[in-house]
Amino acid sequence: MNAPVVLIAEELSPATVEALGPDFEIRHCNGADRGELLSGIVDVDALLVRSATKVDAEALAAATRLKVVARAGVGLDNVDVRAATQAGVMVVNAPTSNIVSAAELAVALMLAAARHVSPAHAALKDGEWKRSRYTGIELYEKTVGIVGLGRIGVLVAQRLSAFGMKVIAYDPYVQAGRAAQMGVRLVDLDTLLAEADFMSVHLPKTPETVGLVGAEQLARVKPSLVLVNAARGGIVDEPALYAALKEGRMAAAGLDVFATEPCTDSPLFELENVVATPHLGASTDEAQEKAGIAVARSVRLALSGELVPDAVNVQGGVIAEDVRPGIPLTEKLGRVFTGLAGEVAQQVDVEVRGEITDFDVKVLELAALKGIFADIVEEQVSYVNAPLLAAERGMAVRLVVDPESPDHRNLITIRGTLADGSQVSVSGTLVGINHRERLVEVNGYDVDIEPTDHLAFLTYGDRPGMVGTVGVILGDAGVNIAGMQVARDSIGGQALVALSVDTAIPGDVLADLQQAIDAASVRAVDLV
Repeated sequence: MNAPVVLIAEELSPATVEALGPDFEIRHCNGADRGELLSGIVDVDALLVRSATKVDAEALAAATRLKVVARAGVGLDNVDVRAATQAGVMVVNAPTSNIVSAAELAVALMLAAARHVSPAHAALKDGEWKRSRYTGIELYEKTVGIVGLGRIGVLVAQRLSAFGMKVIAYDPYVQAGRAAQMGVRLVDLDTLLAEADFMSVHLPKTPETVGLVGAEQLARVKPSLVLVNAARGGIVDEPALYAALKEGRMAAAGLDVFATEPCTDSPLFELENVVATPHLGASTDEAQEKAGIAVARSVRLALSGELVPDAVNVQGGVIAEDVRPGIPLTEKLGRVFTGLAGEVAQQVDVEVRGEITDFDVKVLELAALKGIFADIVEEQVSYVNAPLLAAERGMAVRLVVDPESPDHRNLITIRGTLADGSQVSVSGTLVGINHRERLVEVNGYDVDIEPTDHLAFLTYGDRPGMVGTVGVILGDAGVNIAGMQVARDSIGGQALVALSVDTAIPGDVLADLQQAIDAASVRAVDLV
C-alpha cells in the first residue's frame, strides 16, 4: 500500500517533518506560485501551509485525493473553510501555538510606546541625541485595562501585574469571581475607558466588535492613555485613533494589526507617537515550531481516521455516521445561545434526545462549547480547548442524554442559567434525508426556522401591528427578510419574532426596532 502523500507548500519548522514521522511521503512546493501549487496538489492526501498559500475552491477542486488542509498558525484568512467543508476536506490549525508570542508582543508594543522607542531610535540613527524630547512614562503603579480576558488577555494581565500595574478588564463573558482569582477587577467598558492609563485589546473580530473602540469611546479616555492593539484590525477604528492621537487627546498607540492588510500606507505611520509592526504576533521561532508540531500531529490523526481535536470544520475519527450531521448544527446552536445570552452562563446543559442517543454523543457536548465560545474569545476554539475555556470562566457543563423525543426524531438543546437566575435555551433538529437544519425552539417559544448566516430574535408584548412595524423598519434599512416566525406564550402575553435575513442588521437599526416595538430584548446573531 502506498504511503499517504503530504505536500508542504511553505517553509515550516524542521520539527514539523520530524513530528510527521516516517509513515508519509513528503513533498515540497512553492505554494505562492499558483501554477506550482495547482499541479502539485493533484494527488496529495494532506496539504500544509502558512499564510502565503491561497487554498480556495479552485485549489480544492484540483486536489482529487485531498483529505486535510493544515494551517501552521492561527488565522485562516487564506483557507476557504466553507469550500473545504463542501468538498469534505478537513481544515485544521494550531489555535494555541502563538498565544505566548502574541502576549509578549503586546507588552513589547506597550513598553515601546510608553518610552518612545521607535522615534528615539530613528532620531539616533539620523545623528540626533534628543534625550529630553523623548521622556517617557513608567508602567509601575499605573492602571491597565484589558479588553477581552481570553487566554492571550490573561497572559498579558499576568505579565503586566509583574510590572506592578493595577489590572482591570472588560469582558462580558467572564465572571467577576474568575477575574478576581487572577487579581483582575472586572468593569464595564465605560469604566475601563475612564480609568485606564494603558489599554490593550484582545478580542476576536466579529460584527459586534468591529469599531468597538471608536470616536465616541476615545473621546472618554485620559489624554495620557497608551493604547495597544495586537489582536485584530478593525476593532479599533483607525481614523478615530488617528484623530485622537493627532489632536493630543491620547498619548500614544502600539499597533500590530490593521483593518486592511498588508498595510504599508496609513496616516498613523506619520505620527511619532505610534509604534507599528506588520502583524508579527505569531512571528517567533517558538510559535512557528509549536504550530508546525501541532498541525503535523493533526495530520497524522486525520489520515489515520482518528478524532482531530483542532479541526475547525469537520470532525474526523470514530464518530457514528448518525451523529456526524449533528455536529455543525450543534455548533450553530452554541453560537445562537451566546447571542441570546449576551453573557457567560453559570450552568449549561447540552441535552441530546432521540435515536442518536444509541451512540456516543460526547462530541456534541464539545461542539456546543465550541460554538458557545467561537465569537467571544480571541483565540481559535477547538474541541480540545473549549472545555478549558468553560472551566476558566466558571461554567459548569453537563451532557444530558434521553432516548425519548416526543416531537422530533432527534433533538439537540442547549440550555443555560445566567447570573441572575434566568434561563436561555435554543433547540435544533435535522429534517429529511438531506439533514436540513432547523431551529425549533428559542427560550421556550416553538419556532421553525433555518439557521441562516444572519438571524435576529425580538421579544415584546403581544399586540397588533408589531410584525408590520418590524417589516417596515427592516425594509427602510434595506435588510431583506428571508424567513420569519412569530410565537407567543398567550394572547396578549409575551411574543417572539425569529427572523432570518439576507444581511447583517446594523446596530442602529436594532436600536430602532427595540424602541419601535418596545421590545424586552433584541438579539442579532451572525453565523458567518
